[in-house]
Amino acid sequence: MAQQPSSSALRALALEFKSLQEEPVEGFRVKLANDDNLMEWEVALFGPPETLYEGGYFKAHVKFPHDYPYSPPSVRFLSKVWHPNVYENGDLCISILHPPVDDPQSGELPCERWNPTQNVRTVLLSVISLLNEPNTFSPANVDASVMYRRWKESKGKHKEYENIIRKQVLATRSEAEKDNVTVPTTREEYCIKYSAKPKEQEADMTDFYDDDYGDDMDDDEDEEEEDDDNLPEDNEDSGNDNS
Repeated sequence: MAQQPSSSALRALALEFKSLQEEPVEGFRVKLANDDNLMEWEVALFGPPETLYEGGYFKAHVKFPHDYPYSPPSVRFLSKVWHPNVYENGDLCISILHPPVDDPQSGELPCERWNPTQNVRTVLLSVISLLNEPNTFSPANVDASVMYRRWKESKGKHKEYENIIRKQVLATRSEAEKDNVTVPTTREEYCIKYSAKPKEQEADMTDFYDDDYGDDMDDDEDEEEEDDDNLPEDNEDSGNDNS
C-alpha cells in the first residue's frame, strides 16, 4: 500500500508548482496529471532550437515520493526519446535524480546527486542540459550511446543517431496538435515562458496545503483552549476574606 504524502511534501510541491506557474522554465509546460493529486505532474518539453530535438514536443510524467524533498522524484518520458540516458521504457537516468548514497562505482560525485535543496526547477534545467550533452560514461541506452559517439566523432557525418531523433521529433507533432499546442521553432518563440492554467491551479494550490495546515492549527488551538480551561480561575477576592 502506497504511503500517504507528508504535509511537508504537499506544502513544498504546492509552493513549487505555484512558482513554476508564475515564473516558468523556458521550453517547458508544467501541469498536474490530475487536478486533485499534487504528487504526479505532467511535463511537456519543447525541443530546443538549433539542436537535433528542435520542433519536438516530448511529454513526461514526474512522480514524487511521499517524503519529498528528502527523496528525489522520478521522471519517465511518455514520448519516445532515443537518448543515451533514457531507458527503453522512458525512465530518465540522471545524477540529480539519484539518491544521495555512497556509490563509488557510479562515477558520480555526491554533490551531483539529489539533496533536499534541489527542486523541480533544477531538475528541468538539468534535463535540458542532458538532452544536449548526454552522459555516455554510464548510459541507460547503450545502443543510443554508441550511435551518439559515432555521430559526434564524425561531426555529423554518421547520420544514424540523427535520423532516429528526427523521426521521433516528427512523430511528436501529432501529439502537439492533439493538445492544441504550437511548438516553438525559433529561439525567440522558445524563450517565451509557457504557463498552463495558472489562475485555476494557483487557487487549487492553496487548497492543497492550507486545509492540511489549517487542520493542524485548529488542533493546536483546541489543545490551547483545553489547557486554558484546566488553569485555576483567578479569584478577585483572594486574600480579602481575612481583612
